[in-house]
Amino acid sequence: MNEKGKAMDVQGAHDSENRNVLMWNRHNGLNQQWDIVYVKDMPDEPKKGEWNKEFNFKVDMTFHIVSKMKSGRYLDILGRNLVIKTRNGRKS
Repeated sequence: MNEKGKAMDVQGAHDSENRNVLMWNRHNGLNQQWDIVYVKDMPDEPKKGEWNKEFNFKVDMTFHIVSKMKSGRYLDILGRNLVIKTRNGRKS
């Protein structure tokens, strides 16, 4: 808390990616509570090929997302849209 009674506050108390953090009147909600973790005490990030438990994927390993519909088309990017397409060798 600063000298004016303001605290760092996760806006709207929404725990979501890219949510704003701002200064707000102190109310002691979880969105205003923080831990200080020293770098030497942080757990190591998973390395290439290791399982990332947070995201449930292997780190830095190529994968495809395949439709379960009969055609088995792959998820792909066409312009700015996600589409399903027959496998075409593209890395997208």
